[in-house]
Amino acid sequence: MEIKIVKDKISMGEVSEMAGKLFGDFTKAVVDIEQGIMGVGGELHADIEVKLMEECGSKRENTWGINIYPKISGEDMIEFDSMVNIKPLLGNRTRGVENNKIKDKIRKVCNLLIKT
Repeated sequence: MEIKIVKDKISMGEVSEMAGKLFGDFTKAVVDIEQGIMGVGGELHADIEVKLMEECGSKRENTWGINIYPKISGEDMIEFDSMVNIKPLLGNRTRGVENNKIKDKIRKVCNLLIKT
C-alpha cells in the first residue's frame, strides 16, 4: 500500500479508499505536529514515520502515530494508538498520546489537512 505525504489537503473520500484497501474501516497515519504535515496509508506507522523523516526532514520528537476512521465524525475519528508513540524521553511511555497539548496539535493538523 502506498504512503501518501499530505502537505496541503486530502479528501475524506481518499482516506476512506485507502482504509478500504488494507484495514477496512481505518487507515494509519503519522502526523508531524511541527511542520503541520502527515503521511497516510501503509501497513505500519513506523514505515510512514520513516518516509516523513527521509522525504520531509521530520524529527522523531514531532511525529505521532494515529488511526483515522473515515466513517466516524468528530473527535472519535482519530485514535491515538501506535508503537511510534512510545517516547520515554519525552514522557510518553505508552502507545497512546498522553499529553493533551500534543493531542490538540494532532487534531488541528488533521482538521486542516482532511477535507470533509
